[in-house]
Amino acid sequence: MIDANVSPSLPRDAQPTIGLIGMGAMGRMYAKYLSEAGWLKINVCDLPSKYPDLVRDYADKPNITPLPDGHAVSRSSDFLMYSVEAKQISEVVRQYGPSTKVGAVVAGQTSVKAPEKEAFERYLPTDTHIVSCHSLHGPSVNPVGQPLVLIKHRAPPEALALVENILSCFRSRYVYLSYEEHDLVTANTQAVTHAAFLSMGTAWASALSYPWEQGLYVGGIETAKVNLVLRIYSNLWHVYAGLAILNPSARIQIDQYAKSATELFKLMLSGGSGGVEEEAQFRKRIEWGREVVFGHGRSKKERKPILLSPEVLDRFSLGKRPTAHQESLPPSPSEASFGLTPPSKYRPNSHLSLLAMVDCWAHLGINPYEHLALAATPIFRLFLGVAEHLFLSPSLLGSAIKSGLFHSWHRSDDLEFVVAARGWSQCVSFGNFDLYQKRFEETRLFFEGRFEEANKLGSEMIKAIMETDVLREEEEAEEGVE
Repeated sequence: MIDANVSPSLPRDAQPTIGLIGMGAMGRMYAKYLSEAGWLKINVCDLPSKYPDLVRDYADKPNITPLPDGHAVSRSSDFLMYSVEAKQISEVVRQYGPSTKVGAVVAGQTSVKAPEKEAFERYLPTDTHIVSCHSLHGPSVNPVGQPLVLIKHRAPPEALALVENILSCFRSRYVYLSYEEHDLVTANTQAVTHAAFLSMGTAWASALSYPWEQGLYVGGIETAKVNLVLRIYSNLWHVYAGLAILNPSARIQIDQYAKSATELFKLMLSGGSGGVEEEAQFRKRIEWGREVVFGHGRSKKERKPILLSPEVLDRFSLGKRPTAHQESLPPSPSEASFGLTPPSKYRPNSHLSLLAMVDCWAHLGINPYEHLALAATPIFRLFLGVAEHLFLSPSLLGSAIKSGLFHSWHRSDDLEFVVAARGWSQCVSFGNFDLYQKRFEETRLFFEGRFEEANKLGSEMIKAIMETDVLREEEEAEEGVE
């Protein structure tokens, strides 16, 4: 194995050869940052049919060399990374693994590690080392300070040190896990959030509606929800399919999320049209979820909120807030008696997607804060912040409960959401990637043409929130908050 004490400042002959198999969005992101850091020997490949495109794309990058196939990359690389879809990892490693250079360190960038582990153990020569990785963010997110999982599976300490030194140019925060721990953590931090946003997008597409353009869901936490839905659908379907279909823990959580959405919607209907007892059942269910997830002394000291203020979030809104005429709603049957006075510029609604997420976590016994500092993705961090903002504000949560029970203007949207959530759960239960792709791309097509602005605003929003959240965590660490 090459000397682990390497850096981009070394002469070319003293640097390791880095290999990337798979040049999709994440593969290209890795090539970009490694190249800009000064690593001079980076060999890359994709499908043989894409070789001419790679040659053209990297013609002006002398330290990035496209090769015809994975055999050429494997036998020349001291550090080799597979950046391919989770469902393809076994076949790709079977094909190119035997060509791996003696003593090389091999990693995978797959979002689900169980199939990767099986493929590496089965097809990689025993005289190679396995130190896998996973950047817990998308290719358009700045990696600085983001969690980067490292998995020392079959390797001596110096192999791990080699990977740490090569990837140090990302300036990410290393998180050391096993293969099994990785899949549990990613399920707990991504499965339900992905299900929520996929369901929201499908519901809007089914209703043929861009609600933020109609003044219905605009401002405050709605801004975060809309931007994140569009951000997810602007990516490729397989980014989410692998986690959902191949991770058993994720399947369980997605199924529970659909059940929570369905049961809460039924309670809304019965509570809104029934008596005091039926209304109390819905309220009791929501308050139970709040207590399980956000109560029970989750922290010994007061946590500072994750989310920015609604007014700051408004800077990143795609839509316009409703006019005075649009804001005038028929009064809720008993709203006045409860003294609920949410800000008038943010139109109350049931927030069913958020209520279902917290209810799901409560039923599965998941503490979302457990992995927040460890390995939370930007999307998970944001959606937890949105849920925290809603559930820890008595006025906002009370308004959501009353709106869910007595306001009818969003009832059809809630119904579309429940149907969408159940549809995604059923799709995942079938374990069929083709069906997942079809469902995803049909919804994606509805939002085509709106991704550029959304991604620009979404990236700015994520940057602003991540910067404030990093400061919050640093302050809490100094104060000894657990």
